[in-house]
Amino acid sequence: MAPLLLWLLLLPPPAALGDLRPEQLLVLTVATEANEGYERFLRSAQRFNYTVKTLGMGQEWRGGDVARTVGGGQKVRWLKEAMEPLKAMGDLVVLFVDSYDVLLAGGPRELLSLFAAAPPPGVLFSAEAFCWPQGALASSYPAPPPRGKPFLNSGGFMGFAPAVWRLVERWRYRDDDDDQLFYTHLYLQPQLREELGLALDHHSRIFQNLNGAIDEVVVKFEPGRVRVRNVAYDSLPIVIHGNGPTKLQLNYLGNYVPWGWSPEGCGDCDHGLRDLRGAPAEALPWVLVAVFVEQPSPFLPLFLRRLLRWRYPGSRLRLFLHNREPHHEPHIATVWPRLQRHFASVRMVGPEEGLEPGAARDMGMSLCRQDPQCQHYLSLDADVALTHMGTLRALLKQNRWVLAPLLSRPGHLWSNFWGALSPDGFYARSQDYVDIVQGKRRSVWNVPYVSHAYLIEGAVLRGPLGAGPVFSQSESDPDMALCQRARETGLFLHVTNREHFGHLLVTSHYNSSRRHPDLLQLPHNTQDWEQQYLHENYSRIFQESLYEEPCPDVFRFPLVSERFCRELLEEAQEYGTWNQEQVGVHSVALSRLGLDGLWMGALSRYLAPIARRLFPGYQHKGRAVLSSVVRYRPSPTPEEAPPLPAATVSVSLGLSPPQGGGWRFPRYDCGVLGPPPGWVLLHPGRLTHRPELLPPPRGTRFALVTLLEP
Repeated sequence: MAPLLLWLLLLPPPAALGDLRPEQLLVLTVATEANEGYERFLRSAQRFNYTVKTLGMGQEWRGGDVARTVGGGQKVRWLKEAMEPLKAMGDLVVLFVDSYDVLLAGGPRELLSLFAAAPPPGVLFSAEAFCWPQGALASSYPAPPPRGKPFLNSGGFMGFAPAVWRLVERWRYRDDDDDQLFYTHLYLQPQLREELGLALDHHSRIFQNLNGAIDEVVVKFEPGRVRVRNVAYDSLPIVIHGNGPTKLQLNYLGNYVPWGWSPEGCGDCDHGLRDLRGAPAEALPWVLVAVFVEQPSPFLPLFLRRLLRWRYPGSRLRLFLHNREPHHEPHIATVWPRLQRHFASVRMVGPEEGLEPGAARDMGMSLCRQDPQCQHYLSLDADVALTHMGTLRALLKQNRWVLAPLLSRPGHLWSNFWGALSPDGFYARSQDYVDIVQGKRRSVWNVPYVSHAYLIEGAVLRGPLGAGPVFSQSESDPDMALCQRARETGLFLHVTNREHFGHLLVTSHYNSSRRHPDLLQLPHNTQDWEQQYLHENYSRIFQESLYEEPCPDVFRFPLVSERFCRELLEEAQEYGTWNQEQVGVHSVALSRLGLDGLWMGALSRYLAPIARRLFPGYQHKGRAVLSSVVRYRPSPTPEEAPPLPAATVSVSLGLSPPQGGGWRFPRYDCGVLGPPPGWVLLHPGRLTHRPELLPPPRGTRFALVTLLEP
């Protein structure tokens, strides 16, 4: 009993426990590499000014694959070596914790106060609901206090240095033996349990193991920081441990605790930022941009032209493009010469190669992995609309190993990240998903899945992700394969919504059999449709009253782009069957072109607000009695022009350059030339403004004429 007596003499008297000071606390942890989990732990410790010593950094791990099976004995050996010179320091409190899956949520004073209120001094272990690694030992455990967690977990424990030394000096085993089993056997022997002063934190006062306790913990916002609260025990634990299969839950909590996002803002967003301000082009990182056209995608030429407008020098960019769709070959060919001039180097793999999506992504990634000059790899799918031309700079500045810009479908919750995973590894909605997508919470988020657009450090491709195929060696889709590999190797997948970067396109309604399939995208991809087809001066109608009134209550104003007019006219001409309405006038109904729904949608969305401004009280809720592309040619005889069909409201959109001709309103003895392409002539119909046609004196004029009834 002499050693035990000596140990007791080294411990401070009970009265001194309440006087423990932060400088009496030493945190020991284990890490062989400074990965993102370790850096997260270290940041949380530094925030609270803990004194931390890391064991094993840079050394080879021989403790087995503890993520999948037993092991971890090497941690005990390292701890034993570290404790030997500290074994006589009776006033030193040692906290031992894992690092990759641990974060600290409170400071040293609070921790020591809770420790002083714990059972008599010895070694206090964290507790959990599962008996690991040998479930058969569960019956050997002493009964816990009411509602307490009964089983020992070795991911966190603390005690005075002499007590911790007496515990670990008993280690005589291999590095790949199980550390938790070692401590469990000591705890289950009543005599040793009493001799060593072993106890469990049954009610999570200090240690919170997440496995089996996910439903017990919530995020608690406090002024200046964020805590984890255990609602089952009404406690605010200090050491948060994502043991077992709860790494993703710890990542979720780490988005908030201790200084992540809170209603006061994002306290941890700016750590490790890369300063690119004023850097000359030659000092900026080299980036390989990999573009994947794996399905028919709307607005691909617009996507490619946006690459040319990034606020980043093309001399520091390389381009890899995989196109799987023959339909898009002419779209790419139109822009390709400009891309060749803009990027430092380009490479394209077309549909003739027959490359599957996974293999194509592996090819793109390997180009960066094998190039020592490649510092970052940016993967972009063709259904991404990056409208923020500084996106690449923003991602580089944030300086994460894997980072995606948050993109969603406008007006919907569909996005390029998942906030959680279901038990079978597919999508699950996290509690904060909606707030993140809608921008009510803005930060850099650690999530389990990203897709469509993401930036990866080149060193990560050459390191943690490994040298072999990432995308094509899995039965799941390529993005899921990448994210699974990243999670298995301990990489954090981040998504940022600190800025608005763009959106995702809807591809399911893209009909590549049409001559101009983008033209029909108004109801599905409205923002991109507006950029292509809405007149550039449309907003000036409301801001500057940009409209003309050549006759009483006859208004002319810009509505759609010349591109809209050209493509609509080409659709009509390709259809080929024109009906003669009168001499020199032929038409084809929009319904026969399958474009009547598009046009009525455009009128409701864009014409109606103008009509309400020009005709107060007017409500566009009517139906079109006529909506046709009309071709006007000079009349071969000087016969009097017959009256035109009329309705309550008439809309005429110019589709071709004016060749003379137009309309005359006899009641007002006023004539109006046909509007130029993209401009609309809007006027009342048969009651006050029944028009007469003025054929063009030469050439051919085209217009889209719509007659509306209430």
